Amino acid sequence: MVEDEQEISELVAFYLNNENYEVDTCENGQTALAKIAETEYALAILDVMLPDISGFELCKTIREKYTYPVIMLTAKGEEIDKITGLTIGADDYITKPFRPLELVARVKAQLRRATQYSGIKRQVLVVKGLELDIEKRNVFLNEEELFLTPLEFSILKLLMERKDQVVSSEELFKEVWGEKYFTNSNNTIMVHIRHLREKMLDTGEKHQYIQTVWGVGYKI
Repeated sequence: MVEDEQEISELVAFYLNNENYEVDTCENGQTALAKIAETEYALAILDVMLPDISGFELCKTIREKYTYPVIMLTAKGEEIDKITGLTIGADDYITKPFRPLELVARVKAQLRRATQYSGIKRQVLVVKGLELDIEKRNVFLNEEELFLTPLEFSILKLLMERKDQVVSSEELFKEVWGEKYFTNSNNTIMVHIRHLREKMLDTGEKHQYIQTVWGVGYKI
């Protein structure tokens, strides 16, 4: 983390340390460049306004060699600064003042996405803000973790693997429950789908994620 305000730097490091992340802090860009050259990092948080070189310049330098996520941190709220940061290779942008827990959530989200695309043997399914990690068996919706039962996880996993395809009730029951499908099995599926929607806060008339295809089954 490159931040010239020591109080902010220490506060963010404290919250990230509590999540078991190791954090290096720098007060200026030149010190950061030296550390970047000798240490393998997983993510960078860069303040835009630094005493020597700007966070934008630092981001561009990082992007010449490294692909890990970069989060820009700045007191500026102008749209042009956000566009500049994202254009030169930043992955996210957060404006001061901010809540430390929000920054922690952004860090977690960027690290999950970096793992997904880096070739590491983890499979993460993603559908518009919904992320399911098959190996770790966790699910996040808009950066908030959903705590699902094993059956709910299996239902969601199957539907996400078949994104935009209708999965029949019979197939869903056989895949998830591993049992022969009977007429009353559909009631069991409906109950679990309802619980999933409740946990996803998707209980309105028009569902944003799990859609019912009447007489056939479900799809995402």
